[in-house]
This record gives sequence, C-alpha cells and structure tokens, in this order.
Amino acid sequence: MKEAISKASVLIEAMPYIQEFRDKIVVIKFGGSAMLDEGTMRNVLRDIVLMELVGMQPVLIHGGGSAISEEMKKKGKQPVFAHGLRVTDGETIKIVQKTLFEVVNKKLVKIIAEFGGIAEPLSGEKDKIIEAKKKKVFDPGNPEKEIDMGFAGDVEKAHVTRLKNICSDGKIPVIAPLGYNKKDETFNVNADHAAAEIAAALKAEKMVFLTNVRGIIGKREDKEDYLIPSITVKEIEKLKQKKVITGGMLPKVESCVHAVKSGVHKTHIIDAKIQHSLLLEIFTDKGIGTEILV
Repeated sequence: MKEAISKASVLIEAMPYIQEFRDKIVVIKFGGSAMLDEGTMRNVLRDIVLMELVGMQPVLIHGGGSAISEEMKKKGKQPVFAHGLRVTDGETIKIVQKTLFEVVNKKLVKIIAEFGGIAEPLSGEKDKIIEAKKKKVFDPGNPEKEIDMGFAGDVEKAHVTRLKNICSDGKIPVIAPLGYNKKDETFNVNADHAAAEIAAALKAEKMVFLTNVRGIIGKREDKEDYLIPSITVKEIEKLKQKKVITGGMLPKVESCVHAVKSGVHKTHIIDAKIQHSLLLEIFTDKGIGTEILV
C-alpha cells in the first residue's frame, strides 16, 4: 500500500508542472557521448514520448559526431578537427549528410515509434529549417590567418513555421543539424547552436541540453565540487571569468545564454545517463541539473 501511495504522490507533485507546460514547446538537444549508450538513448526517447502524451510539445535536435567519425574511418578517411570543430571538406559533408539523416535520425524516429510516439524525421538542410553560412575560424597564433573549415557552418536563421505545425498535429519533430544557404550548399552545423537558434525562433518555454555531466559544477574554497542548481546570465559571466566554466561546457552554456536572452523562458543542462533525468528536471520541485535563466 505504501508503495502505491508513494507512486500517487509522484503524480501529484508532477500535476502543477503538467498543467503549466501543457501546449508549451520544449526544445531538447541530445548528442555527444550520451547518445552512444543504447539504454540511455531509449530512456531519453521514452521520456520525450511521455512528455508529448501529457500535452507538451517536444522538439528534438540531435547530434551524431561519433557516428560520423566512425563512418569516415570505414571509408578510410581520418577525421580532422581544428579548435574542437570538425574540418568538413566536400567528401566529409556527404558522409555527414548521410550519417546524420539516414542513420542517426532514422534510428531515433524508429525508437520513438516503438514507444507509441509519432516522430517527423527532418533535415535542417533539406527541409529548409536551418539557414547557415560558412564558419569563420582564425588561427589563435595569427589572428589575421583564417583556417579553412570547409563546409562547417554557423546558423544564420531558423525557420520554424513547419515545426509549429508538426507539434500542433501531435507529432515530435526530430531534426538533423544540417544547414543550407542560398547557393544550396550544405553545412555541418553545431547541434548546440542549432538547438539554441531553433528554441529562440520558437520562443520555447524551455530548452534542455542532455549531456554526460550533471550540469554546471562549481568549486568551493575547500576545492569540493558541487552542482549549481540554478544560475542567472550575470552569474555565468562571473564563472567564465574565473575559468569555472571551460572546455566542452562553454559552448553549451553560451548557447543557453543566447536562448534565454532571445526569449526562451528557461534553459537546462542535465545528465542524460540518470534514468528519467528529463522528467525529473521538468516535473519535480527540486530538479536534478542546472537551470539557466535571465
């Protein structure tokens, strides 16, 4: 009996959040090493299906860097990176296109269907969602020297009318982060940045980054690390200056800051490996990751 009452209490705790977020758009970015574990992937997608079932409108943007590198190696092509970004030549962009949309996207859509959800497979390029431009990267040792990143791109604009219509139809948009320009060239776009621009254009209620860390980790004077549950844009700038936020967390945090400054109500960084982390962050009083707000 106690166990049954405990389960009912969980639903009661979730009730005000379900009411608050009904018909609201939540943009979710899923990628990196968190996607490599099949169990983690299935748990995340099951949670997304549940979110749609209780009336929310989830929009999923996925990465696929590991799958791209693996496919390149199969074709005898060594991945090349400059300042943490993939150098994307003509041959590589074809591999990126095929891997992201025909392999990774297709798999995500299939698993969502297994859980009873209806997903709409989308390419940011083919479906004209992510308008992009060639990414400019300069050599730190020689700021005037530009490094040719090939078809690596930056998001110029996100076109979201179709995404709104898909959500209204009770479907889950699943977007591969590929961009296009007016010359119909294809660009490999950073999924974090794509998610932020799409969330901003949708004026989403929330944007959630699923990662392989708990959130933003602070440091005390006794050198003991701790999770920062909630933080403002102003406080983030201080942590960046103190080098508390560095490395791979930096682009995620910057994308979150851009999103909230552009009208997204809240952004979250959570650990995808924690079972039901997405539901715990959105539907419980305490949450489990870091929320970023203005």
